[in-house]
Amino acid sequence: MNYHETSPEQGVNPETPSNENNNMASLLEQGLAIDFPKRGEIREGIIASINPEQKQILVSVGTKSEGVISGREFEQIPHDELAQLQVGQRIPVYVLDPEDQNGNVVLSYTRARDEVAWREAEELLRSKKPVRSKIVGYNKGGLIVPVSGLRGFLPASQVSLSRRAMAAGDTPEERWSKMIGQEIDVVVIEVDRERRRLIVSERAASTETRESIKERVIEELEEGQVVTGRVTSLADFGAFVNISGADGLVHLSEISWEKINHPSEVLKVGDEVQVKVISIDREKKRIGLSIRQLQEDPWLQRVSKYKVGQLVEAKITRLTKFGAFAQIEDQEDLEGLIHISELSEKRVEHPKEVLKEGEVVTLRIIRIDPENHRIGLSLRRVDSLAYADMDWSALEEVIEEVDTESEDQAHDETAEA
Repeated sequence: MNYHETSPEQGVNPETPSNENNNMASLLEQGLAIDFPKRGEIREGIIASINPEQKQILVSVGTKSEGVISGREFEQIPHDELAQLQVGQRIPVYVLDPEDQNGNVVLSYTRARDEVAWREAEELLRSKKPVRSKIVGYNKGGLIVPVSGLRGFLPASQVSLSRRAMAAGDTPEERWSKMIGQEIDVVVIEVDRERRRLIVSERAASTETRESIKERVIEELEEGQVVTGRVTSLADFGAFVNISGADGLVHLSEISWEKINHPSEVLKVGDEVQVKVISIDREKKRIGLSIRQLQEDPWLQRVSKYKVGQLVEAKITRLTKFGAFAQIEDQEDLEGLIHISELSEKRVEHPKEVLKEGEVVTLRIIRIDPENHRIGLSLRRVDSLAYADMDWSALEEVIEEVDTESEDQAHDETAEA
């Protein structure tokens, strides 16, 4: 039998590997194929089992045996998230130890989730890409907005102009609480892992400018509308009040019914005020506002006791070439004008021919103008027959009042006796 005819039992070809060598090569190939985890690495694993009683989750991460999430790492998983985890679900895991003393790969779910979140935040910082989120809380400095699972802080200075205009109130609760639950677009502007600090900005995500906001507000406003705003600045000529992101002017004369020399006598920056829209100039983009028109007019109260045709006592306060001013019945804030034509039936060149300052005279009210706060008085019509019936009725009222007082006095004297 030549060499080539030799059976396996009779001999072995020296060029043919043995079964033992084949098995060794196979094991080496398998070992090289295994992607062994490294400490600090984040992997995507598949949940193999969940055992709440033993506080353990087994996760397949591509190694010969499953990795384990147990002990403290298991307890750190929030209960609501733990309840949602299922066998077969893919989750991120952080490699704490590639092989512990028992040969297990030790994993962390919360650490992986946290690491992924910070990496996403850093990527958002680089890209400056806007993110849609919801306002979930606030503090004295601004709003709380979650981003990528992290608690982001939105400082008041980074809130958009239109949203800041709605932040009315003296306390954080008054300013921010009504915004909780509102959707918001923000951009990440600062990431500090060590301090776990994530700062976001709505202004950086907003395309609105002061001009575009003002244009929108002016388009929506109507004259006569009453709105709430916040005082942003004071000037000698009036106060600027921000309404929905646009500033309107409350002129000095429209701040109060009382005479004031400067807005600071009544207002201060930051005050929340109700204002009435009294003018809109869409071409020049100007908004005129009034505070006093929403208040009760004290002049109307003072003049309500008087009527046209009534006789009053008044003190002459000023003489001018066109007439004389008179203060009615010692009311400092109620003054009327006697036009030069109402001084006498005769022609008068100057009021000083008939009156002198400080003199108290009887005058007749001939006009009351509530809109312009003016009272017209007359000296020449005091004895006018046109008002005879009114004077007689007024005299009867006076007589009746005197008689009533006399009767009351007599009754009191009788009672005392």
